[in-house]
Amino acid sequence: MRGWLSWRGPEQTGVSRETGLPEKVSAPEALWVADYPGQSAPVVAEGRLYAMGYVGQGRDLREGVTCFDAETGRKLWEALYNDFLSDTIYLRYATASPAIDPETGNVYMQGTQGILAGFTSDGRRLWQHSLMEEYGRLTFPNSRTATPAIDGDLVITRGITANWGAQGPAADRFYAFDKKTGDLVWASNPGGQPKDNSYSQPQFGWYQGKRVFYTALGDGSVACVNARTGEPLWRTTLFRAGINAAVIVHDNNKVIAVYGTPYDPGTMVALKLPETVPAGDPAAGPVIFERKALELWACPLVDKIFSSASSPILADDTIYQVAEGGDLFAVNANSGAVNWKLKLGIEERNSCPLFAGGRLYVPMLDDPESKGTGETEAGTAGALYIIEPGQNEGRVLCHAVLDGRCFGTPVAYNGRLYLQTTRHLYCWGKRGDNAGCPAPPAEQPWPAAGPPTQLQVVPSEVLLHPGERASFRVRSLDANGFTVRASIPPNEVKWASYIPATARVKSALKGAFDDQGRLVAAPDPVASAGAFEAAVGPLKGYIRGRVMANVPYKEDFESFTLSQTNAQGTAFAYPPLPWIGARFKFDVREQDGGKVLSKTTDNRFFQRAMVFIGTPDMSGYTIQADVMSEGNRRKMSEVGVINQRYLIVLKGNEQKLEVNSNQERLRVGRDFKWSPNAWYRLKARVDRNADGSTLVRAKAWKRDDPEPGDWTLEVPHSTGHSAGSPGLFGFSPQDMRVCIDNVEVTPD
Repeated sequence: MRGWLSWRGPEQTGVSRETGLPEKVSAPEALWVADYPGQSAPVVAEGRLYAMGYVGQGRDLREGVTCFDAETGRKLWEALYNDFLSDTIYLRYATASPAIDPETGNVYMQGTQGILAGFTSDGRRLWQHSLMEEYGRLTFPNSRTATPAIDGDLVITRGITANWGAQGPAADRFYAFDKKTGDLVWASNPGGQPKDNSYSQPQFGWYQGKRVFYTALGDGSVACVNARTGEPLWRTTLFRAGINAAVIVHDNNKVIAVYGTPYDPGTMVALKLPETVPAGDPAAGPVIFERKALELWACPLVDKIFSSASSPILADDTIYQVAEGGDLFAVNANSGAVNWKLKLGIEERNSCPLFAGGRLYVPMLDDPESKGTGETEAGTAGALYIIEPGQNEGRVLCHAVLDGRCFGTPVAYNGRLYLQTTRHLYCWGKRGDNAGCPAPPAEQPWPAAGPPTQLQVVPSEVLLHPGERASFRVRSLDANGFTVRASIPPNEVKWASYIPATARVKSALKGAFDDQGRLVAAPDPVASAGAFEAAVGPLKGYIRGRVMANVPYKEDFESFTLSQTNAQGTAFAYPPLPWIGARFKFDVREQDGGKVLSKTTDNRFFQRAMVFIGTPDMSGYTIQADVMSEGNRRKMSEVGVINQRYLIVLKGNEQKLEVNSNQERLRVGRDFKWSPNAWYRLKARVDRNADGSTLVRAKAWKRDDPEPGDWTLEVPHSTGHSAGSPGLFGFSPQDMRVCIDNVEVTPD
């Protein structure tokens, strides 16, 4: 399929082989302009352009993917989603871009709140996941979000997640979904403990007979991962913080990465691909190489070739990089020598250039000649430069001032140039077909599979309610991860409950497999979680799953045995295993003569924690819980419940009861005096209306007092959340624990 199918382009390096693109542009001379603000790169195929963007204002702002006619700019369809339960601050960094599947033409998106969805080219939704509620994806104030990447039958995305069980600790994980069904195929954690989130785009390739991707990670390393199985192969640490820029592979023998922040400058470095990787236990993680063992060259720190987010462009043997300070560098990919640099602006940490037709198209976040007041002002002017790169210098052909800041990357298709700003989506060029639009590069044929060595079960993780069923596809793979036998009949597969030797909670999912190979959750109204092993002769494969109790549901924690001891000598139990995001953020302890869920305070990374105790499709319920904050009159924490993607929270230092769903867009509070070290009851429900609006109702009172008849706070929302998992919230920034008890979810 012809087109610009992903934000890195057909060669995964930001390069287009098109000719006939404009060498001069201006805002007034655009072929068309759409009032569609955003911070991403569009993708184009078969005459249709897809872009992520924002519609609406304030609490009714929605993000999603919109399809335009690529030649006229006419809007064809859109799919929009609310932000929810996030601390996203808008207009700080680039966000995710869509991706088009070259086989089917389907398009995939991930929103800043973690909605991952697939659509046909005419807008019919294929499937959808809420990564936050299903896998514990965390949000961050900078809103950096991974762009989905498509490889064969897989859609691969990433994020820092705190899931459940062995995947409970927060980690920078990759998730691969079947592109047609949305079933989870594998999950992978190739790095160490993350220092920040990362949206470094994977680059696919081949390594020692395996289909792999190379990527930077949130722990400051560069890694190689088997794209068919998620098995981490090797990694090398480069930096003390997370790396966001995409890596590039040059001559199939080296990986080039750039890293650094304004507060901790870095550089650009080339690493040779290891000739051999010692075989080991895949469960033990990747082989770790010291940087000095692989480094081929590194640019001197004095050159200041570093970027916290903007990715390098590779055109033949030259790397083009926009550094944090607004300089455009041309670097020799073989030696790391700087051919030239050109000062363009004062800041660019987001978008990256496009190389097409022998020219560079380089956005600047702000126009250096404008009088913009900073990153929170959406009207600040951005700039687009067109550069003719030579051997020793870059010559400016055009400097265009645009309405809106430039976070996204320009793309080329069919003789036209497309670029999105925080105000508009621009198109320049000529109408009609462009004779200089070449076919995409031919892909290397995939090798024939060898003998089978393992099973892969899809989906690899399931979420059920009591009595529900899940079906699976079992296939055999060779040692490199390629499919040997695509579908193994259920009567050949033997299933058994499986508890890993490393499991901290010895638990089993309440359910069994029937004669059709389906997992049937037990009808008991009890939540459970566990794993199963599939066997076909000597071949093994594994799945994990959770059963979430139906409404009504209650948890008072009295049945937990406090068999663990922390570093301070306090006895505790791990929180309920099926709950998403609870492990290490909360534990069960003795408090005030009973057992309660207590917020941990030993890890600053987890000072703000959300826990989900249901499924994303739930609605029409009331949630209540007893809550308490330690502290004194000057220092308290925050504690709350989640109902249908709204957070209802008691704020200690502010002495308020608040309803919010995004700290910047939907946040309404009312004064509510509450005391430290005393128990209160918090209750919330969400009423849905036929027009799609909602009314969030909340009340709080001292636990031993009668329940007040009126709601303390009522918040209307025009574009309301129609469903969402119930959950719990704790925020302990000053080491004051919060406690939660007697959680109840009942039908309205």
